[in-house]
Amino acid sequence: MFRKTACFTIAGLTVLGTISATAAGGHAVECYEPIRTPDVYDTVYEDVMVSPPGQQVDYTPPIYGTRERVVMTVPAQVTYEVVPAITRTVYHTVRVDGGGYAWEWRVIHGRKVLCKIWHKARYERVAETVVIQPERSRRVVTPAQYDSIAEEVLVQPEQRRIIDVPASYRTVTRRVLVREGSSGWRRVHIPRHCQD
Repeated sequence: MFRKTACFTIAGLTVLGTISATAAGGHAVECYEPIRTPDVYDTVYEDVMVSPPGQQVDYTPPIYGTRERVVMTVPAQVTYEVVPAITRTVYHTVRVDGGGYAWEWRVIHGRKVLCKIWHKARYERVAETVVIQPERSRRVVTPAQYDSIAEEVLVQPEQRRIIDVPASYRTVTRRVLVREGSSGWRRVHIPRHCQD
């Protein structure tokens, strides 16, 4: 690179010397003109990450429904009650006095005398209550009571699923310098001015 620059510098000085000599009325032997080689670019394509990889949670809420079921609201009960006795009234004749002899004071014609008196047996009709079936306890069962109620039940539990999300990329273009431009001198031939 240094040698190339030195050659261009020498050539430039020679041309300048020639121009000065030509301007002074001399004859041009060689002529050069400056040239510029432009920079060379190329378009490159590259993928750049727009978003990094990650994870996403997919959540499904639980699903509930209603179900009817029969429940016992009042349990069965056992109690005991007294059944009174069954009775009946019967009548029969009973001897209330056996009769026979007895001594009694009596007043006869103004005179008080003790007399032996005969009495017949005496009977009376009396009522009697007869127990046909005695008093007893009876077992009473009250059946349970049931009702239909609606209750909330879980049909499907909640679900959580982890989804891997890949990174996303985008293709971008950019121009890169392939070769830098350069400056130099090129020999030219101009008739009647610059000869070989």
